[in-house]
Amino acid sequence: MKEILFTGSGVAIVTPFHAGAVNFPAFGRLIDRQIDGGTDAIIVCGTTGESATLTPAERNEIIRFTVERVNGRVPVIAGTGTNNTLHALEYSKTACRIGADALLVVTPYYNYNKSLDSGLLAHFRTIADNVDKPIILYNVPSRTGCNLLPATIEKLAEHPNIAAVKEASGNISHIAQVIQTCGDQLDVYSGNDDQIVPLLALGAKGVISVLSNVMPRQTHDICQLFFDGKIEQSRQLQLELLELINALFSDVNPIPVKQAMNLMGYRCGSCRLPLDEMQPQARQHLEELLRRHKLV
Repeated sequence: MKEILFTGSGVAIVTPFHAGAVNFPAFGRLIDRQIDGGTDAIIVCGTTGESATLTPAERNEIIRFTVERVNGRVPVIAGTGTNNTLHALEYSKTACRIGADALLVVTPYYNYNKSLDSGLLAHFRTIADNVDKPIILYNVPSRTGCNLLPATIEKLAEHPNIAAVKEASGNISHIAQVIQTCGDQLDVYSGNDDQIVPLLALGAKGVISVLSNVMPRQTHDICQLFFDGKIEQSRQLQLELLELINALFSDVNPIPVKQAMNLMGYRCGSCRLPLDEMQPQARQHLEELLRRHKLV
């Protein structure tokens, strides 16, 4: 049985920018707000953190800053995946040296074996063989075009350094099969905020959440209520937040969540190109929902 990295709500935290650079004072405030709000882990340099447009130096600075700011209060998980195995390995080894507690490694996009899983297996095993921290696989086929099938995940779960999967495929039948076949060899975290309770019911350990940027306490509570046996309260809270969750994914992540954070006064700046601003109608709807939840 592998060690559980965290249970509950881990935030896929945004990266605030100002004048083209990472806004570290604002980032520090975001980290503290998350921990004060009950968040159980901080995930940096993921999709929500705009990893695709961060330079290698910025990645390292962000991970180092987060490790120092968190100071052991919760686990720090660093996104280190790319579609270049050697680059992903270098990012992963550096994150381990800096002090990340675990790694989040996305499936390779653009160039991978569509008809075979051998390339995916070799990609992840190459990284896992050469790092000393646990790895969370990240399956998000809507963004990468690459889907980790249950049979492939089962093979990867045999590796001692591959501890979990963040499942954002949205395919609950697929996820149920992963949980059934992998057992205690691999933990599962929901990668979709609208599926937290369904996946907890199947045995997931929690969520890696976009919603938590906006509502850390409530996202944590969805999980904690479930773990405490208060299933109906957990379900009700999931449903109460569903419209806001949908609004946070009404455009490409993290466009809406950064807009929400800016409306709430956290000065996260704009997304880096090629991500652009929300359309006015969608922005207005998002602001109305934030007002309804007394966030602005």
